Amino acid sequence: MSDQLAAETVAASGAAQEPRRRPGVLGRLLRRPLALIGLAVIIVTVGGAVFAPWLTSFDPNDQMFDGLSLEGAPMPPGGKFLLGTDLLGRDLLTRILYGARTSLIIGIVANGVALVIGSLVGITAGFFRGWIGTILMRFTDLMMAFPALLLAICLAAVLSPSLWIVALVIALVNWVQTARVIYTETSSLSRREFVEAERSIGASTPRILFRHILPHLLPTIIVWGTLGISTTVLLEATLSYLGVGVQPPTASWGNIIFENQTYFQAAPWLVFFPGAAILALALAFNLVGDAMRDILDPTQRGRL
Repeated sequence: MSDQLAAETVAASGAAQEPRRRPGVLGRLLRRPLALIGLAVIIVTVGGAVFAPWLTSFDPNDQMFDGLSLEGAPMPPGGKFLLGTDLLGRDLLTRILYGARTSLIIGIVANGVALVIGSLVGITAGFFRGWIGTILMRFTDLMMAFPALLLAICLAAVLSPSLWIVALVIALVNWVQTARVIYTETSSLSRREFVEAERSIGASTPRILFRHILPHLLPTIIVWGTLGISTTVLLEATLSYLGVGVQPPTASWGNIIFENQTYFQAAPWLVFFPGAAILALALAFNLVGDAMRDILDPTQRGRL
């Protein structure tokens, strides 16, 4: 009996000494209230964009006879039109739901292309250094010298504005920040002992880049990818509002505000609801991106 008790005591003490498994990235993300709010807003927005045809019975471009008052003014929120109608009698909720598709498509595509370009430039310049790195980073500095909004307006004005052209324009002005950050980290990693050891045993450049450099850069790329979507959404809305972004009748949160700004005092909901959608989505991606940075940044892990 005493032997059995001793064995149970040893087993219990051994179990107590075993380190608890650290929760994964998703588990730590879900423990943050602000990140949870951001995730909820993103999920609701994505759900509204994907299921828009089933969430509303109207077409985003339908100009309905009962969508305007007898005086020709937009209908206020309530009744048949939950968020009211715009100056052409179109259902505002429907246009906001379909506008979410535009913002998300441009945000994901433009930010993805910017990440790829910035990562390639930063990794190439940071790893090879020398004249290759000098040329690439001086070009990056040149691009950073131009105001991003002004450059985007110029490019959008030269090219015919459309959904994919706007995504390309935003990608061409947003890659520079990523390139600068990736360049700094790659320069530091390429001088580390494990990279020098790989070189000394004759490892090829692709092996060093893909097996040793890139895995260390993935957390930074993920964080910048998350944070960059909010910037992209805001830039797309700005371009559409200025008339050089997504063109009507395609619904976009920016051009919804542009089309209805003359009714701001008489029908403030026409500006408030799409403006609130832009603010909520941009803030949501910022909240999630900040949480991801704190979780994935090695310098922050000991303080969490």
